[in-house]
This record gives sequence, structure tokens and C-alpha cells, in this order.
Amino acid sequence: MKLFFRFLTVTAGAVLMAVNLNTFVHTAELLPGGFTGITLLLQEIFLKYAVVKIPFVVFYWGLNIIPAAICFKYVGKRFTLLSIWAIIASGFLTDVLPGLSVTNDILLCTVFGGIVNGAAISLCLLAGATSGGTDFISIYVSEKTGRSIWNHIFIMNVVVLGIFGFLFGWSHALYSIIFQFASTQILNTLYKRYQKSTLLIITEKPDELVKTIRETTGHDATLFKGEGCYTGAERNMLYTVISSDAEEKLIRQIKKTDSMAFVNILQTKMLKGNFIMKKQD
Repeated sequence: MKLFFRFLTVTAGAVLMAVNLNTFVHTAELLPGGFTGITLLLQEIFLKYAVVKIPFVVFYWGLNIIPAAICFKYVGKRFTLLSIWAIIASGFLTDVLPGLSVTNDILLCTVFGGIVNGAAISLCLLAGATSGGTDFISIYVSEKTGRSIWNHIFIMNVVVLGIFGFLFGWSHALYSIIFQFASTQILNTLYKRYQKSTLLIITEKPDELVKTIRETTGHDATLFKGEGCYTGAERNMLYTVISSDAEEKLIRQIKKTDSMAFVNILQTKMLKGNFIMKKQD
């Protein structure tokens, strides 16, 4: 049942990506990020200089073969197979689904197209898959280093946009940067697997909470002994770093274990050391 739900979620993400491309992206003549953008750029180049219209799937599927093979070996088989389905579905649907008539305003298409694009990719990621292309690369690097590189992907996309602007004009290329920025921010907001949170927990039940942290997140904690300045009583403080996507679930479990626990949550900007992440399945 869980696998079927993941399959449906990935399919929904693929449909949303295809509709977004044929609605906002094509209307405003934008260039999305990643292999989708490279595919559209190659289509435009062949159409302009060779007067040949090549289907979206030809370039899109072709570009994803090598990254998919790498992720299949090093990241996770089920993860990669679901991602391949997202690539197949979104590529095919982009060629067959009609676009919706929503607005011809370029700025509106840029902003809302970026939001929808980020949401579609997030659906795939939350279901344990990816939309392919540079997402494959990002997932592979993040699995190896434990760091989010979405902003680095954004910089790489700007380079592709530079080529697009040089060949086809800078106006739509600049709008495309806004599109990609909006998409990147939605991704960083909705998908938090590679973001880290530091929890400082003051509790009277340190042993029980350490067990809760281990069972919920797979991570451990460090116990500090201190003294409450107001009462002078001994206090126990647990220190732990977890993936931000497990934050809400852990807080619920902490409150079940110790309803009186005092929890301070800090966003972790940088982490050095051995932080083990659960492998994608």
C-alpha cells in the first residue's frame, strides 16, 4: 500500500510538471532548470537552426540515462525505479497533454510557474523519488555529503540560461531566472531531508528520551549535566542533530515520552563530522 501511494504521488508530480510546462512555461517562453531546461533549449536550437521539431521525450529521456544508472547503483534501486517512472511519465505527458489557458502575463507565468514547478518536484522527492536530471545529481551528492546543493544547482542553471539568452534574447532568460529562484525556494521550504536541526532538550527522563530519539530518527544524543539557575536543582540536557524532515515527528514522540520536556530547536547551517543518513529505498 505504501509503495502504491508513492507511485500515485510520483505520478501526480509528473502530471503537474507536464501541465506546468505546457501552460506557464510555454506561454511565457521560459527555460526551467535542470535537464528539462536543457531539453527545451536543444529543441529550440534544432527548430531555429535546422528547422526540425524534435519531440520532448527524445532529449529528456536520453539525458537522464547515465544519471539514472549511477543512482541505481549508489543511491537506491526502488528510489531510482520510481524516478525513472517520473521521467517517463512527465516526458510523455509533456508531448501529449494540452496547455491550459490561464494568463498571458509573463510575470504571473514566471512566478506561479516557478511555484508549481517547485511543488511538482517536491511531490516526487517526498514520495522517495526525483524528477530526474540534475535532481539525480543533487540527490547523489547529498547522499554522499549530507549537504543540500539546491542553490548550487540554481547557479548551474543560470549558466544554461546565459546560453539561452545569448541565442534567443535576454528578456525571457531573465524571467527564467526568477522562475528558477521561485522554484528553488519552494524546494527548500517543502523538502527538508538534507537540512539539519539541532535540538536542545531539558528533561527529567533522559534515558527514555534517548531511546525515543534513536527509534524515531536513527540518531543518538549527548547528555549534559547542569544546574537550574532559578531552583538550583540538577538538570539533564540532551543535545542531538537530526534531519529537519524528522523534526515534527520527533517532537510529537518527545511530548508523549515526557510532556514536561523543554525543547529548543535551532536551524543548523553547517555540520562537520560523521552524520549518518538513512539510505533512499
